[in-house]
Amino acid sequence: MNDASRYGGTAKRRREKKPPKPVTESYLRNVALWYMERYASSAANLKAVLMRRVRLSSAYHGSDPAEGAEMVEAVIQRYTEAGILNDRLFAETRVRSLVARGTSTKMIKRKLMEKGVSSDDIDAALAGILDQENGELASAARYARRRRIGPFRLPEKREENRDRDMGALARQGFGFGIAAKVVDAESPESLEEEIEDGCEY
Repeated sequence: MNDASRYGGTAKRRREKKPPKPVTESYLRNVALWYMERYASSAANLKAVLMRRVRLSSAYHGSDPAEGAEMVEAVIQRYTEAGILNDRLFAETRVRSLVARGTSTKMIKRKLMEKGVSSDDIDAALAGILDQENGELASAARYARRRRIGPFRLPEKREENRDRDMGALARQGFGFGIAAKVVDAESPESLEEEIEDGCEY
């Protein structure tokens, strides 16, 4: 056997997926724990992950997906009651991370809603963390610093890129007033002073 055939066969075997396992509540609990060890998750997101396993297993083994769905609900309830799954804590962790990256309130809400977090948990997380982090203007400034736009550009490049920078902030969900404050700030230092003064639209 030549090298190409040997390595090609190895690559083919690696690509072959193992058949899905039959679904049991014990199996689903293990999958849930494995997933949560690697990723922060809301209850709804974890449910979607487990239901994908149920659907694959049902299609392969011919089992009843409704029974699998009941097992998923039992796993979600078990870990929620144990405090392992906590949507409020998940929301606070994600908000803190996204605010640090300079994500707008609008985009944060969208991302958390996509993960199935309730409006109440989202609003509570935003209220606490945005107050600590000096609000939306500070988030916009962080994004601008990370992207090196507005007052973080070379002075000679600012005017020609103003519209582009305004558009970049708008696409991130920041309103016109916030975007203009960032893009038109005299310097990074003056923007920081404005944030500290708490002056924002």
